[in-house]
Amino acid sequence: MNNNYSRILDIDLRVTAILGRSKMTLKEIFELTKGSLIELDTFSNQEVEILVNGKKIGYGQVVVVEQNFGVKITKILGEDELAKTLV
Repeated sequence: MNNNYSRILDIDLRVTAILGRSKMTLKEIFELTKGSLIELDTFSNQEVEILVNGKKIGYGQVVVVEQNFGVKITKILGEDELAKTLV
């Protein structure tokens, strides 16, 4: 591996998978209790967005591995698409 890369490989990045979104009123938020369900606008087979430090870099599919959830990367945005998300 190039020595230039080795100097940055231990930098922490925040990786987020957006499973879905929901719009709720403040009243509905205050009514939430343990066990409450929040409906998301994502369908069960729809791809999820993958973000790195808050910027979308691709899409993935939710998978279950040994009782743990994960995201299998299915698409990395191309250079043009990535440039649009960085603006």
